[in-house]
Amino acid sequence: MALLQFISAGLPEVRVPTTVHSDHLIIADKGAKEDIKRAVSDHKEVYDFLSSAAKKYGIGYWRPESGIIHVVIFENYAFPGGLIIGTDSHTPNAGGMGMLGIGVGGSDAVDAMADMPWELVCPKVTGVKLTGKLVGSNWNSSKDIICKLAGILSVSGGKGKIIEFFGPGVQSMGATAMATVCNMSAEIGSTSCIFPYTQAMARYLSATKRAEIARTADRFKDTLLAADEGSENSYDEIIEINLDTLEPRVNGPFTPDLSHPLSRLKHALSESDWPVELSSSMVGSCTNSSYEDLEKVRHLVAQAKTAGIAKVKIPFLVSPGSEQIHATAEADGILQELREAGATLLSSSCGPCVGQWDRADVRKGEKNSVISSYNRNFAGRHDSNPATHSFVTSPELATAFAFAGRLDFNPITDSLPVPRNGVSLSDTAGTAAGSTFRFRPPVSTELPRAFDPGENRYQAPVTDASNLSVAIDPQSDRLQRLTPFEPWARGNASRMEVLLRVKGKCTTDHISPAGPWYNYRGHLENISNNMLIAAQNAFIPESDPRSRGHTLNPVTGKVDLIPAVAKDLRSKGVKWCIIGDSNYGEGSSREHAALEPRFLGGVAIIARSFARIHETNLKKQGMLPLTFNDWSDYDKIKLGDRIELVGVEHGEIRPGKRIIMKVRPKEGSVWKAMLNQSFHWKQIEWLRAGSALNHIKNTTLKDLNV
Repeated sequence: MALLQFISAGLPEVRVPTTVHSDHLIIADKGAKEDIKRAVSDHKEVYDFLSSAAKKYGIGYWRPESGIIHVVIFENYAFPGGLIIGTDSHTPNAGGMGMLGIGVGGSDAVDAMADMPWELVCPKVTGVKLTGKLVGSNWNSSKDIICKLAGILSVSGGKGKIIEFFGPGVQSMGATAMATVCNMSAEIGSTSCIFPYTQAMARYLSATKRAEIARTADRFKDTLLAADEGSENSYDEIIEINLDTLEPRVNGPFTPDLSHPLSRLKHALSESDWPVELSSSMVGSCTNSSYEDLEKVRHLVAQAKTAGIAKVKIPFLVSPGSEQIHATAEADGILQELREAGATLLSSSCGPCVGQWDRADVRKGEKNSVISSYNRNFAGRHDSNPATHSFVTSPELATAFAFAGRLDFNPITDSLPVPRNGVSLSDTAGTAAGSTFRFRPPVSTELPRAFDPGENRYQAPVTDASNLSVAIDPQSDRLQRLTPFEPWARGNASRMEVLLRVKGKCTTDHISPAGPWYNYRGHLENISNNMLIAAQNAFIPESDPRSRGHTLNPVTGKVDLIPAVAKDLRSKGVKWCIIGDSNYGEGSSREHAALEPRFLGGVAIIARSFARIHETNLKKQGMLPLTFNDWSDYDKIKLGDRIELVGVEHGEIRPGKRIIMKVRPKEGSVWKAMLNQSFHWKQIEWLRAGSALNHIKNTTLKDLNV
C-alpha cells in the first residue's frame, strides 16, 4: 500500500535509499520448500508488481525467502547512530545495533521516500537500567527483559516514549539479543527502543562483512554513541531490572502484557480456564529467529536426544529469520538436528506470527493453547481462531514446552519421563515406564564461526527506469491504483450515525484482520470488506454470536456485517463515526486500518485513547481521531445516537482546542461532551485536503514541478 501511495504521488523515483521486502505472504503449511513454491505461484501477480515498482522507482527489492524485513535490515543496513523508519511496528528492532528505528504508516513512508521532512512529536525518554549479567544459567534470556517490561508498563505505557537501556548489564548481551528486546518494545506502545553502542555490535558488524562500520563506530563511540556523563539524571523515568535475578517469563494469553514469572505460571493456570495442553509450539518471527536463538534450540534438542527422547511431543514449527541464517544453520547441522527431532522447518518469513498459518489440526472456535517465541498474541492473531490462547516466551522455553506438551511444565524444576522399549511419551507413566530427564539451561553461542550468505535473492535498484512500467492489471482483484479521497466538505461531521461502539481491546488485527486478507492488501476496495469484522460491538449482547463483526444498520434496522453496513451508509450519503475504547488501534502499523474506514465513508473515530501509529495514520487519511476528555462519556453512547461535532470546520479547529460533541439520542435530550484532539497546523491542512497525500500533491510536489 505504501508503494501504491508513492505511485499516486507522481514522483519519478525515490529520493532516499528505500527497500521493499516480501515476508508477509508465505503461508506456513508443509514446510519451507513446498510453502515457497506455493507462494510464488499464488502471489505471482503481487511479486511481479513489487519487482516492477521497485525497478521503476529506484528501490531495492528483497524477493520471497530473503528473510523477514527486520532481520534483513539488521544484517545489511543497521548501523550505530543511524535513523530508520519502516512500515512495520517492529522497526525498533534496529535498536539492537544502536540505531533508532521507528515504525510508521505508509503515508509517513511516502514523505521520507520523497525526501520531505518526516515529523514526530518529541517523545519522552524512559531509561531502563540493567544491572547484573545475562548469562542464561537460570533459563533467563533477553526475551524475559521485554516480557517483564511489558508487565510493568502495559501495552500502552510506552506511548510517546523512547525506551533507552543503560547500565552494566548491557555489556553481557549480544547484538541479536538486544534486537529481541527492541523488537518487542512495540508491544508496550513505545515510539522506539535503543541500546548504546557496545563491542557486541562491533562483533556482529564484522561477522556480517561490515567491519569498516565497526571501526568507524569505535572511533566515535565516546563522543556520539555513548550516553553523556550524568545522563541518568535526565531520563523522564527510570526502571531497573537486575539480570542476575531476572526470572524466565511467559506472557499471555490474548495480550502481550499479561506477564507470568515461570514459577507462577502453574498458579495462574489453576485459577483460569486456559487450556493446559499445548497444541503447537513455534520458534521464529522477527523477534527470535537469530543464529543464537536456533543454536539454543538445537542444544536442548541434543540434550533430549542424548537422554533418550528423540522427538518433540507436539507440532514444533521453526522459522529461520533470513536466508543467511537459514544457510548458516543448515551448514552447521542445526536444522537437520531439529528435523530429526520432529520440527517442521518453515520458510524465512513471518508465517504464523502474522496469521499466515494454514492450520488444519484445530477447528475454528475450538479452545486450544499455543506457545511461541513471537512478539504478539492477540485473539486470532496466528490462525484466525479467536479461541486459540497464545502465549509468548523465549525460544528455549518454547522448545522445552514442545517436549513437554503442557503449559504447567517448568524445565527448572520438572522432569520428563524417558520412554524405553519403544513406548511413547504419551504412554509412559513416570518412572514406572522409564527413567526421567531434566533439561539443563542451553548454552548460548552469540555468533557462528562464519555466516553463509546462502542464495542471493536481492534485486538492486535500476539506474535508468525511463522505459519501464509497473505491472498492475486493471481487472485485478488483488491490486488497485488509488483514487484520491475527496477534500473535507463543510457539514461532514454535523449528522453522523454511530456505526458501532467497540468494546474492549481493538488492535489493528481487529480493525483489519490478516490471514487470508493479506491477498487484498494492495486492493483497497476488496480489503475494506474486512473492516472491524473481529471487533466486539457493545451494542449487541455478547451472548449473541453476531456481537463480533456485526452491527445494526441505522437506516434499515437490520443487523449485518460492519463493512456491509458502512458500505450501505456510504451509498446513501450518510456519514458515520466509530466509538472506540482505550488504546484503540494498538499493534501493527497496518495502514489499512485507517484507509478502510475512510474509504467506506467514515469521518471520525472517537475513543478513550489511541495507539501512536494508528492515530497518525487516521490523520494522514483525512479522518478525525478524537479522544474523550471524560472517559465515562464512552459508556453514555447508545444504539441509535447521532453525533454532531462542533469546532471542526475551517477556521474553527486549531492546535490544542477542544471539540464539542453533541449527542442526539433516539429518545431523550441532547447532551454534550468535550473531546480532545492532537492536530497541529500541518495536520489540519491534511484534514482539509482530504488526506496528507492530497496535501503533498497540492503543495510540495507541485512546487517541485513533479
